[in-house]
Amino acid sequence: MPKEKRIEIKDGKRKVVDRKIFQGYVLVEMCLSDETWYIVRNTPGVTGFIGNGTQPTPVSEKEIVKIKKRMGVEDPKYSVNYEIGEVISIIDGPFKGFEGVVSEIDATKGKMKVMVSMFGRETPVELDALQVKQL
Repeated sequence: MPKEKRIEIKDGKRKVVDRKIFQGYVLVEMCLSDETWYIVRNTPGVTGFIGNGTQPTPVSEKEIVKIKKRMGVEDPKYSVNYEIGEVISIIDGPFKGFEGVVSEIDATKGKMKVMVSMFGRETPVELDALQVKQL
């Protein structure tokens, strides 16, 4: 079952979790013969195959390379789709419910500094990109 590492924030804590790339599917590398096809087809829990008719459709080598590349990533990539000066809303952590303006972005770590107005003053707060959303 191909899996990839993803970053999630739960209860204010960052976790790296494994997620299945193709939910409910298993990829099998095999030499297709009548005997191997019979064994796979009669495996308990197997309900169907991707393909037309009675034969499964093989996945191309090009697609396998893409899947392996997606699985082989050591550290998950961060996706920071914000710009400096953009107004955001904080959706997680101790500043949940506040709005602020992005002042710095560290795309390699998935972090950003946001200027939040508290008690009439602009205060810099470092947040994870998963703790904010665009307005």
